[in-house]
Amino acid sequence: MALSLEQEFMMRSFAEQVKLMSQEQAKEYLLILYKQIMVQETTYRQLLKHEWKLNLDAAFEAQK
Repeated sequence: MALSLEQEFMMRSFAEQVKLMSQEQAKEYLLILYKQIMVQETTYRQLLKHEWKLNLDAAFEAQK
């Protein structure tokens, strides 16, 4: 999937910010980002579970 022009701009801007980060700052940011991804995944699961009236937890467990 392609990014929109605005997203491309935001990506370039973020890349410049990352270049200026220390290794410690980058590690801290990465942990924060990973937590946000996990929260987002949980939110999506709950929304799908509610909207589609599914038991997604059982479906995800079956895949493991």
